[in-house]
Amino acid sequence: MILGRGSWPEAGRIAEILRAETVGGALLLAGALAAVVWANSPWASSYAAVREFTIGPHALHLNLSLGAWAADGLLAIFFFVAGLELKREFVAGDLRDPRRAAVPVAAACGGVLLPALVFLAVVWGTPGAAKGWAIPTATDIAFALAVLAVLGRFLPTALRTFLLTLAVVDDLIAITIIALFYTADLSLPPLLGALVPLGLFTLLVQRRVRAWWLLLPLAAATWTLVHASGVHATVAGILLGFAVPVLRSSRAGGPEAGPGLAEHFEHRFRPLSAGVAVPLFALMSAGVALGGTVGLGSAATDPVAVGVFAGLVLGKPAGVMLATWLVSRFSHADLDADLSWLDVLGLSLLAGIGFTVSLLIGELAFGEGETADHVKIAVLAASLTASALAAVILRLRNRAYRRIHEAETRDDDHDGIPDIYQRG
Repeated sequence: MILGRGSWPEAGRIAEILRAETVGGALLLAGALAAVVWANSPWASSYAAVREFTIGPHALHLNLSLGAWAADGLLAIFFFVAGLELKREFVAGDLRDPRRAAVPVAAACGGVLLPALVFLAVVWGTPGAAKGWAIPTATDIAFALAVLAVLGRFLPTALRTFLLTLAVVDDLIAITIIALFYTADLSLPPLLGALVPLGLFTLLVQRRVRAWWLLLPLAAATWTLVHASGVHATVAGILLGFAVPVLRSSRAGGPEAGPGLAEHFEHRFRPLSAGVAVPLFALMSAGVALGGTVGLGSAATDPVAVGVFAGLVLGKPAGVMLATWLVSRFSHADLDADLSWLDVLGLSLLAGIGFTVSLLIGELAFGEGETADHVKIAVLAASLTASALAAVILRLRNRAYRRIHEAETRDDDHDGIPDIYQRG
């Protein structure tokens, strides 16, 4: 097919649309909804057949099902973009200032610890259930930011910054959890071998090399070797993201010269992540046969599903709020002056949206079967519930901030009128 002259500008416009948080979140939700509908339709067997269809080279041990490719391959792209964003926050963003970052970082830690404890308390005494402890610890960046963007444009910028910082730190913790606790059989030779292409990739990007024909094979080799080692292959994505420099080189005018390669790559890969990788992962992972009222009733009585739901809907907001209060009360770090505690409550509820990474950890913990299906139902139900609860509070806050904005606008207009007219 020959591309017309209008194809590239059109592709650029599509990419720009996919960078919008609301669009990425909508595609994620659409993928999950399509999966659930498909898995509960008369064509449910075709959904299972697509998920289990295998493709890939046997010689490299990559003859994987499409479901595995979605979880291991597509999510590596998502975590590559997350790694770029994490490093940018640590080097040039809000996480650079320890005092400013302390509150959302502590909130992220509280939002990981308390949901895990809630889950373990609920499943106490259930054989084999404890291995799912990390499922309710994750916050979905794309979904949460999309919901926040939809809820209102008058909410303070500090609210988005707080949520973004919390979510990226949450993702870093999630990647660490996956690497440490969900690596079944570790093989050191391929893991050590992955350091070679990773090192070459790092050397090239540190020299500001952008040539895809050099970088892409090295990234693929790193991913393949990490996958072969038994460590979850998404870890390769985060490591590759961390390798990319954030600031420009001194030869380009010094560190203050402007954005570096990380921002360039994030700009390039975010549409692929938000528009392709994450929605397809949702399509391949969220499909679960609900089984009508009987199936939903079965999930509602499964301690694992109840633990996941309680961890996300109750444990997450409680952990975020408690950690935020403790750090604000007993340290020199303060809550942003533009935020109220009601704002933080709404944000804490948003943190209970644990879609993408929660589904991934659920698959790693329980594989396939009834418990795994119940986990998916619980994650979907909890994410929707958390969105609805957060919407109630943040909509009210948005109205309050809109009234303040309108009052300030009227005052500014009034101040701009000559005194003679004001007196008249």
